[in-house]
Amino acid sequence: MKNNYVATGVQAKANPSALGSAILVLLISILCIASQLSAQVSTPDWCRALPRPEYKTLKRIQVTDPWFEVYEPAPNVFAIYEPHQAEETIGYLIVGKKRALEFDTGMGISDIKKVISELTKLPVIVLNSHTHDDHVGGNWQFDTVYGVDTDFTRKNAQGSREDAQAEITPDQICGPLPPGFDAKAYATKPWKIAAYAHDGDKFDLGGRTIEVIATPGHTPDAISLIDRANRLLFTGDTYYPAPIWLFRPETDLDAYAASIRRLAALAPRIKLVLGAHNIPVAQPSVLPLLVKAFDTVRAGKVTPTPDSPGKVLYKVDDLSFLMRAPATH
Repeated sequence: MKNNYVATGVQAKANPSALGSAILVLLISILCIASQLSAQVSTPDWCRALPRPEYKTLKRIQVTDPWFEVYEPAPNVFAIYEPHQAEETIGYLIVGKKRALEFDTGMGISDIKKVISELTKLPVIVLNSHTHDDHVGGNWQFDTVYGVDTDFTRKNAQGSREDAQAEITPDQICGPLPPGFDAKAYATKPWKIAAYAHDGDKFDLGGRTIEVIATPGHTPDAISLIDRANRLLFTGDTYYPAPIWLFRPETDLDAYAASIRRLAALAPRIKLVLGAHNIPVAQPSVLPLLVKAFDTVRAGKVTPTPDSPGKVLYKVDDLSFLMRAPATH
């Protein structure tokens, strides 16, 4: 009986310990599950699609700032990609023998000038595909920024806070923001227009000439660039492989239709199209398809699907346009 009693006593003491361990394991499991569910809820849908498979085919260039990824889609052309923000904006550093040209300076969330300094030691001039906030965020860091001679450009050169703040809400960010980034103070900083660029202007980079093509529509100051010798066309937001935004008040659909026709006419003379969002490479054959798709939409032959308030999405095969919702009567 004594042995039985002792055994029973040990049993009695063991039960609380076992129960405590079980509760601890259960709590840890609950916390892990909660953490996973929280991550699933807080991770935006667009972020789950990353990394985009098309980047596997491109040569990656290592840089020290993890906010950016840099790829070389053509010799001495560097696509500076910001995959951690929903715009997935892409700027292009085009390097000649005497100087370099940066086509768009991104969000201004991290230091694009430092990244550029890791890619070239040549003097850098800046042109913007247009002056929406996600393309001019680093303009203030450069002395020589060319603008287009429009009131829209001059107004945006004054900087803005409202549009910038909308870019860093939780649904717009994938992963951590850069160390030291001040979200409350974040704004598009003002920059100085050093000179104006016009349709047909040519920039000699030394052994490489870049020509300006006016492509208004998305904005009044939208431009594209062509490197005729290397058969490269940089299209900004006039074309990129994602829903093309054509809903803002400054968008002119007639001008856009004319601009994409102008670009489509260049398709036989280029080998690569480089747009400003999501993926930096597309085939020239997409440009006449873009014209056909947009004409089909404007002819009323495509049924739109509702998107965010006041906007609808028109899809034609692999092309899509985010536009203002038709007026209801």
